[in-house]
Amino acid sequence: MTGELFSPLHLRSGQVLKNRIAKAAMEENMAGDGQLPDEQLFTLYRQWAAGGTGLLITGNVMVHAEALTGPAGVVLDEHAPLGPFADWAEAGKSGGGAIWMQINHPGRQVASDMPGVVWGPSDIGVSLGKHSSRFGRPTAMTARQIDDTVTRYAVTAHRAEKAGFDGVEIHAAHGYLLSQFLSPLVNKRTDRWGGSLENRARMLLDIVRAVRAAVPPSFAVAVKLNSADFQRGGFDAEDARQVIEMLEPLGVDLVELSGGSYESPAMTGRSADTRTQAREAYFLDLAEDLVTTSPIPLMLTGGITRRGTAQKVLDSGVAVIGMGTALAVTPDLPDRWRGGREADRLMRPVKWSDKALASAASMAQVRHQMRRLARGSRPKPGTHPAIALVAEQRKQRTALRRYRAWLAAPRGAA
Repeated sequence: MTGELFSPLHLRSGQVLKNRIAKAAMEENMAGDGQLPDEQLFTLYRQWAAGGTGLLITGNVMVHAEALTGPAGVVLDEHAPLGPFADWAEAGKSGGGAIWMQINHPGRQVASDMPGVVWGPSDIGVSLGKHSSRFGRPTAMTARQIDDTVTRYAVTAHRAEKAGFDGVEIHAAHGYLLSQFLSPLVNKRTDRWGGSLENRARMLLDIVRAVRAAVPPSFAVAVKLNSADFQRGGFDAEDARQVIEMLEPLGVDLVELSGGSYESPAMTGRSADTRTQAREAYFLDLAEDLVTTSPIPLMLTGGITRRGTAQKVLDSGVAVIGMGTALAVTPDLPDRWRGGREADRLMRPVKWSDKALASAASMAQVRHQMRRLARGSRPKPGTHPAIALVAEQRKQRTALRRYRAWLAAPRGAA
């Protein structure tokens, strides 16, 4: 799987990525009217497409209109019009690279002030100490709700392909619904979806099968998976290794490795686990173990900002380098690397002692940069995290009012 950063990668679907650099998913929370992508997202993705990235993976697109990670989340279900999504796909492919849609269901990671549903494998809520009340209390999903959710993923993938996207990435990391089913700490079911790892992985595997059956063989299907949850007794690297082996016969093109959840935000470098304390490539140590046995090409995301680090990750056997924050600050970073240059500036780090608040501020900082890019402005990575967080909270309150009104209105078939 080793190769130079700017060499192509041939996937089992037949798709060819023009280089090994991917824009990893970052939750933009920038939906326009009707929870649809609009010119803001189109402008943002045209900037990334022009920067030399081989693969763009969108921020998570929600498969269930009543279950969003945030009030400005994009929804693609059976009722959504495809025109705006076709424009989004076209913007993402405008630089000659591929664009995949990340598709997701939040499960229990839904804010307590959001309308709709809060579901999980069990009725165990998110535990964030004094911040726990920020999230709704989940109800354990019924067998019918699980089956309906599997169908929703397939519908969204099918419609993404019709809109012109090159693939989908099924989000099974960061503590969202499929990650919750995989976690022995959150999944306490005693039926066919709980207990053994095979049972806890059943929903993910059923979704992959349903998605693969709903799209052409040339359409890429990827999975984002935690290398570990970084919680004692939770999903760990050995579990990840076994799940990757389960995915291989199902036609998966790529597995992206990340880690953590809202409870242990390792994806922002804030886990207490010493394995994520490196300034860059948080999960490389775990990836180096997994790559030796993985039958599927791996992508690694988490804190990569410099070409030397990216090359080190490739040299370990990882096939694709995923970057998020670095590309929010420097959207043409791949072209810079090709020309022997690095980024001029990096994001201002958040060093607050409250991990949950620091993680929220870090995400707010990134969204602040993405919104600047979407307006055609230059990024401003020196923005104080408290300022970014307050601005984000204001935008979310406005988006929440709009989402409540949209969800209450009748929707017809697309």
